[in-house]
Amino acid sequence: MNDQDTSQNLPDPASLGYEQARDELVDIVARLEGGRAPLEATLGLWERGEALAARCRSILEDAQARLDRTQRAESPSQTPSE
Repeated sequence: MNDQDTSQNLPDPASLGYEQARDELVDIVARLEGGRAPLEATLGLWERGEALAARCRSILEDAQARLDRTQRAESPSQTPSE
């Protein structure tokens, strides 16, 4: 990705898997920390980074929900003893 990349020629974050989104986000953070991009490019990178972070968060939340469901299904039901 270079400073001329725009959201028009990058894949929609919703179409990316976790690793792809994370790797692109790591690259964007490094570029933003470098401070060499012009203002417009920086804003575009920031917006793209926000979208990628939201995608990663969504994937992780879905994975956590799956794990929770699996754990509930596998654990024996507990009844209070009287």
